[in-house]
Amino acid sequence: MAKAVNVNMTEGPLLGKIIRFSVPLMLSGMLQLLYNAADVVVVGKWAGSAALAAVGSTGALVNLLINLFMGVSVGCNVLAARYYGAGDRESVSRTVHCAVGVSVIIGVAAGMVGLVFSTPLLRLMGSPEDVLPLASLYLRIYFCGMPFNIAYNFGAAVLRAVGDTKRPLYFLSAAGAVNVALNLLTVIVFRMGVAGVAVATVASQLISAVLVIRCLMLREDCCHLDLRQIRIYREQLLAMIRIGLPAGIQGSLFSLSNVIIQSSVNSFGSVVVAGNAAAANVEGFVYTAMNSVYQASITFVSQNLGAGKPSRILRVMWICLGVTAAVGLTLGTLVYTFGHGLLGIYASDSEGLKEQIIAAGLRRFRYVGRPYFLCGLMEVGCGGMRGLGRSWLPTSVTLLGACGLRVVWIFTVFRELHTLDSLYVSYPISWTVTFLAHMVCFFLAFRKVRRQFPEEQAV
Repeated sequence: MAKAVNVNMTEGPLLGKIIRFSVPLMLSGMLQLLYNAADVVVVGKWAGSAALAAVGSTGALVNLLINLFMGVSVGCNVLAARYYGAGDRESVSRTVHCAVGVSVIIGVAAGMVGLVFSTPLLRLMGSPEDVLPLASLYLRIYFCGMPFNIAYNFGAAVLRAVGDTKRPLYFLSAAGAVNVALNLLTVIVFRMGVAGVAVATVASQLISAVLVIRCLMLREDCCHLDLRQIRIYREQLLAMIRIGLPAGIQGSLFSLSNVIIQSSVNSFGSVVVAGNAAAANVEGFVYTAMNSVYQASITFVSQNLGAGKPSRILRVMWICLGVTAAVGLTLGTLVYTFGHGLLGIYASDSEGLKEQIIAAGLRRFRYVGRPYFLCGLMEVGCGGMRGLGRSWLPTSVTLLGACGLRVVWIFTVFRELHTLDSLYVSYPISWTVTFLAHMVCFFLAFRKVRRQFPEEQAV
């Protein structure tokens, strides 16, 4: 059963396998995005622009609070893939059981942190007063589902490590259908507004978590999960933290720069906040498509490193960069071309603000949506280094390049000009600088790794 869905990453041609690995992951990520997209569309159409701004403006804060915890799942993926590529089935099993135990602890901790600090952080971000109560309510309910969200992502990380990206797609298809149905029921029928869409999201997260845990329990290979054997293995835990914690810190601080940007957007009023939220939601689908290739770069590099085949690692990187550029350029162009219609899905004309919201979203598309492929290239460069086991180097590069440069830009150029154009242009500039730095660091790290396999160099 397991072999039918796994991808053999250490032998044979790479392009087809990377695409076969990435496409289900791409669709899974887009379905996961539909959780929030359905929330934003439903409240925008039937609960008003204030509710739309409330739900949409929480994205940066949610990512800030959970990315630190979710980073450890990256460590789980890298570790399991490396053990699997090396044929160490016992260590894969230990990683699986340790990962599930860690996800329970992290899920509860993330939920508690979100419940306690979400409202103060919304105030710190300067959320408009007409948005703050609804945004706070949405977040309090949303974070109740955090244990389920993290459990799913850890289970999916294990499946990705052995090349199984199809089953997470099936699980999210079921959960996404439930989410959309409950959104319509709670908002249109029961008039629950943002509380209704938050409850629907939590319910869908519970379903996806149950399905992925059940899948691991039914597997008959080294990824089989026995609930009685769940425990924290010191070696695997430390390795996951060593690899994943820098990724979590990077994600959190990256989100912090987005929170600062969101705070800057908030200064332009609730209509611009709503347009920005709608545009960011659409762009999320482009990012998710490119992020699936980033996940492929991590897993393929890690498995081939475990198998002692560094020459394939270089081919993996070039292919992933090419696929990411193609996907990002295509989708970014489509988003910009059909932006008016896409943004119209999110906005209601009941308050006479639809065209203003669309105009604000189109302005963001011009500077962020079209050049989004640069963000994908940056992610793949980072993923290659994580697959090599380099944890702090890509984190440092991202913090200095993307986060640091963006924050400095806001407090200098944006403060001087205080226009949306000057704010949004910081995205493509920071992506370009960080991508180039990542690639320099990757090739330096790859040279060191290749020296460990002199027999392959001779061949």
